[in-house]
Amino acid sequence: MSSRHTSEAPVRHGRQPRRSGLRTTLKVAIASVAVLALTVVGVAAWGVADIFGRLDRGGVSLPGNSGQAVPDVNAIEGGFNLLLVGSDSREGQGDGFGDPKQLTGQLNDVTILVHISEDHSNATAISIPRDTFVDVPACPYPQDKDGTVPEGEQPPAGIQKVNTTLKHGGLGCTAATVQELTGLTVHYAGAIQFNGVTAMANAIGGVEVCLSEPIVDPKTNLDLPAGDVTLKGETALQFLRTRYGVGDGSDLGRISNQQVYMSALMRKILSGETLSNPVKLYNLANVAADNMTLSNELSNPNTMVSIALALKGMPTENITFVKFPTGSGMLNGQEGEIPVEQDAAALLDAVKADRSLSITGGTGEYGAVPKDGASTEPPADDGETTPPEDDATSPPSTDGPVDLPDSVKGQTAADETCSNGNG
Repeated sequence: MSSRHTSEAPVRHGRQPRRSGLRTTLKVAIASVAVLALTVVGVAAWGVADIFGRLDRGGVSLPGNSGQAVPDVNAIEGGFNLLLVGSDSREGQGDGFGDPKQLTGQLNDVTILVHISEDHSNATAISIPRDTFVDVPACPYPQDKDGTVPEGEQPPAGIQKVNTTLKHGGLGCTAATVQELTGLTVHYAGAIQFNGVTAMANAIGGVEVCLSEPIVDPKTNLDLPAGDVTLKGETALQFLRTRYGVGDGSDLGRISNQQVYMSALMRKILSGETLSNPVKLYNLANVAADNMTLSNELSNPNTMVSIALALKGMPTENITFVKFPTGSGMLNGQEGEIPVEQDAAALLDAVKADRSLSITGGTGEYGAVPKDGASTEPPADDGETTPPEDDATSPPSTDGPVDLPDSVKGQTAADETCSNGNG
């Protein structure tokens, strides 16, 4: 309906100036650009409001973290640590992963702590094997089904396997335990379930990985041929979950498999294909809003975008994926993984100092292999190498990458490796 008042004087039509074809074209072009700009702004505003409305804040607080100020939409300032947790809970996942009523566990089978250096020059992702024995400190209570969070803390649970912490006290408890284990403050945390991994793989447009041998795993219904394979949807989830299709069927082989995927994912993201594509960024934020439980500090679109932009321009050789050093053993009558304290301290000291890392122990016995088929294992010590005479008195270098102990296995995002299947 017109907003003009009905008593407005009639318009008098005088002689109109002769229109210029060029001038008319310019006016049409300018008008088109204006309409396009308004449309983009409107859609962007709707998208951000939509994400805000659906983010699962969930009252997940992180112990020892005073909270991070919500950043502007640019690269986040300074260093930070982000905890990523993969849950095996079937709750809300449908019937595609077994009967949810029968498979009611809530174990964090994937626990990865990502450290970004103060100057954003390097990043380290530390995978903690699910059967690692850890000291579980006092933890927040998990969120009730009605959305409330009980006040106070649960008492320390003592020595337990790390993958029990999500069930014990939710995402906040896993964060508290990882802080206790590593001495690194967890600033942000997020947990994802099966359907979330599937949706994320689709939103990113799939991830191409290399398989040196076929992977066949009846337990996850995975059957992949050797060679280059693009993983999307449920196939990506099956690949990340498989244990019996790689190595010796243990969680350690699965960690190496996940590092192949994460390395390929980072190469794709940093190539500019994702960070420079607003549609993909929005899709990823949309997936996170629908499929992840986020800590209070992470449940903001600005924060998620700023964290992603902190990676922009980071050299792939400075992004390192490592397994937290452990050794198999028995504790409290249970078989599991026991931290190798001296080697873990060497790794964590280097991370806390924001040093780039050099992996000397290869990808591990059941790890990935380079795409060209060469071995990733370091050359054997033949005993003929003679250290420099002043080696014992030289102070440790503070420049260049830190050589990690042999027990710290892994690879960088620059290493194009192939998953070592069981075929």
